[in-house]
Amino acid sequence: MLVAIIAAVVAALVAAAIIVVVLSVRNRTKTPYANSGKKEVQQLSTVGVGSSGGFARGKGASSRPESDVQVKSGHANSKKPADSLKGRFTGVSIFSVAVFGTLAAKLWSMQILSSEDYANKAASNLYTTVSTPAPRGYIYDADGIALVKNRSSQTVLADADVVDDHDVVARLSAVLGIPQAIVRQRIQSTTAGAQSQRVVASDVRLRDVAFIAEHSDAFSGVTVETRTVRDYPFGALCAHALGYTGTPSEDQVSNAPSNRDIQLTDDVGKSGIESAYDNLLAGDHGQRVVTVDAQGNVVDVVSETKATRGSDVYLTIKGSVQYAADEALASLIAPGDGVIGTGKGVGGAVVAMDVRDGSIIALSSYPTFDPTNWVGGLSTEANNVYNSDSAHAPLQNRVTAGLYAAASTFKPFTGLAGLEYGFAEGRSWDCTGKWDGFNTGSPQWCWNHNGHGYLDFRGGIVNSCDVVFYEIAKNFFYASKSQGGNLSDTAIQEMVQRFDFGKLAGIDIGGEVKGLVPTPEWKATRWRNVPANATWTGGDYTNMIIGQGDVQVTPIQVAVAYGGIATGKIMKPHLLKEVRNALGQTVVSYEPEVVTEPDVDQRYLEIVRDALRGVVTENEGIASLFAESGIKAAGKTGTAEHTDKGDDAWFVCYAPYDDPKYVVATVIEQGGGGSAVAAPVGAKVMEAVMAADAGSNDASSMGRIAGSSGRQIEGFSTKSASRSD
Repeated sequence: MLVAIIAAVVAALVAAAIIVVVLSVRNRTKTPYANSGKKEVQQLSTVGVGSSGGFARGKGASSRPESDVQVKSGHANSKKPADSLKGRFTGVSIFSVAVFGTLAAKLWSMQILSSEDYANKAASNLYTTVSTPAPRGYIYDADGIALVKNRSSQTVLADADVVDDHDVVARLSAVLGIPQAIVRQRIQSTTAGAQSQRVVASDVRLRDVAFIAEHSDAFSGVTVETRTVRDYPFGALCAHALGYTGTPSEDQVSNAPSNRDIQLTDDVGKSGIESAYDNLLAGDHGQRVVTVDAQGNVVDVVSETKATRGSDVYLTIKGSVQYAADEALASLIAPGDGVIGTGKGVGGAVVAMDVRDGSIIALSSYPTFDPTNWVGGLSTEANNVYNSDSAHAPLQNRVTAGLYAAASTFKPFTGLAGLEYGFAEGRSWDCTGKWDGFNTGSPQWCWNHNGHGYLDFRGGIVNSCDVVFYEIAKNFFYASKSQGGNLSDTAIQEMVQRFDFGKLAGIDIGGEVKGLVPTPEWKATRWRNVPANATWTGGDYTNMIIGQGDVQVTPIQVAVAYGGIATGKIMKPHLLKEVRNALGQTVVSYEPEVVTEPDVDQRYLEIVRDALRGVVTENEGIASLFAESGIKAAGKTGTAEHTDKGDDAWFVCYAPYDDPKYVVATVIEQGGGGSAVAAPVGAKVMEAVMAADAGSNDASSMGRIAGSSGRQIEGFSTKSASRSD
């Protein structure tokens, strides 16, 4: 800067000197200093000079030739030549003073007033701070078993100017097995900042790393760093709850929370716990201060601050229970190397919850995916597998986003409505296997086409008799205001909604859906363009009361609602137990939340609880499932019918019956009957839950779960020949 100022001053002085010389020469060439001959005098004037010294021209002029004109010494010009230059020298002097004054003022301003500012700008041009990625925190189960951790990854980095070195690019391509165009493209990427080193390859083989290190002269501008990437020791275990990470979108970078700095080179949570608690799992970036040359190339690393790992998240998941659930679904649905059609059903879900505080003990959805596939970016091949029709949506979390007809698992809730309005208690009905209470000529069937005979309300739940509930629904229909009665047209729905069906359960991971409890208003809106279908009918009552028709629920809703029956409280489900910082200190602890306490007569709850206990003890097949473990459970089966595909199998249970702690909800998509297909899975998971409750949760009982193969037996069909419950 000082050199530039001095040069400017010298240039100004030279310019001023040149101006003075030019003006001086100009005056000398244009101003006469003495009579150098008659000819010069002639050139000065054409006037004649008389004897008196006066001037005359034309007619009054002397008749003597001009060549004879003489100038007397007494009449010589009295103005000296130097006098004509004084004004010009004065102007040049004023101009020079102005120039030097301006330069002096600027020099003083730059050197004195703004010296610190210019020094800072110079330093900022010389030094650049570059962020380095931070390791994410671990994810543990409730007892400290690591479900997600980090592993070291050998990462090859290159300076930006390496892209211009054809030889180095060619060598990197040969060693890493990456096309030159891709190597060049990665080096040209500025997503990490102009001065950041560019990631050429991750998870590089140690022999390739060694080769680059041994031939460093041939790889100028190339370095190898050990970075961390996500590691899933149990493969696809708990994948839908844990989620996966990936490269942030531009929207995530530009709209990052105020307490979070997201770089395009970071890994961010994309789903599950990884996404829900991304701010806690993300660590603090490291900082590298580097010097750069005029072209922006890194010359040297001045200082470096190591990145700090993020906080560790502890879940309510019990690893051994989660493994039991994942393994049970995989073994049932696709036992032959993950091929759909080798078992029963095409998908399924299991959720186990502590009814006392809403803690999720296991959350399993099948088909599943392996989060490892997202490390370093999801390949096109894996993406095609996960999105193929034969894979049956492995990325969908069926526990929170799978919509199913509730089938007979709905009966305890609609039955409570029957008890409250006097249409169930103290009555009995004769089930002949079919029913036409509205005299339509098109009877509805019970799942048992042979009939159950005479049953009371308790028997209706224990045997899951549809006819008993058709009769209860008929009473609601004729007592409704639309039929001239005094009862609300939505009396049954209002009872069901007290247990939060049709609402989000509120679990702390994204992607949850509400489900549907159909009402006359909903139907009128749904079929507003087809008026003939828009009227709420008696058939809508009989379908809804057994959980069929337009009823849609999620497994998490069913689990939460059965927890409400077991305890009288609806708890908010959650996966987070606590968060610990780098020092191992607990900085966040989850506080259980009671969402609501359904306004239901305690006596009616006891009636329903007793009936649910009877489902487990009085049905031989289900009773045998719990006999060996000795678990005192209550529960309900269900089989949801479809016209175009196989039935969905349901089983829900809670235990211990007399002191409820846990609930397990199971659904097998297109799997068949609830008691035959879903109940064995639910019973096995409940056994694992009670074992973990007794203190047997440890990694020795866990194994690796495989992700979906994406394959299905050609021509596979799940359509059931007949329904069971």
